[in-house]
Amino acid sequence: MKLDIYLNYRGNCEEAFHFYETHLGGKISGVVRHGEQPNPNIPADWKEKILHARIDIATTTLMGADIPTAEPMRSAYLSLSLDSEAEAERVYGLLTDGGEVFMKMEKTPFANRFAMLRDKFGTSWMLLHQPEAEPAKGDAAGGDPWLG
Repeated sequence: MKLDIYLNYRGNCEEAFHFYETHLGGKISGVVRHGEQPNPNIPADWKEKILHARIDIATTTLMGADIPTAEPMRSAYLSLSLDSEAEAERVYGLLTDGGEVFMKMEKTPFANRFAMLRDKFGTSWMLLHQPEAEPAKGDAAGGDPWLG
């Protein structure tokens, strides 16, 4: 079993996926356009819009489509864990350009770098760079101090 993410866009799915491919190291692995449906009953200006697409980013598959009435994400976020503070800052700069910041990139009690934002495509993101986990005192195996 595998859980993937599916996002709807208002006509800019292809632009979003190419942006994520270029700047987040993703790989687009499939695109089907609305005009490829048998007997498509859609406006001419939507025939080249995305009916279904998929992109792999790190170990996650993101799928998407263009839907004229799609709403921006409100209570769900794509959470992207970055390998370094510098990479977190780089991605933050890319995704906030033309977007909306909910929580600026900063140090928090649980992360060296953390931010919440919506990019210019309407996708909500949490960006996170966590410090390396340290073993609990007296526990060479690094067990969970809450569970004993």
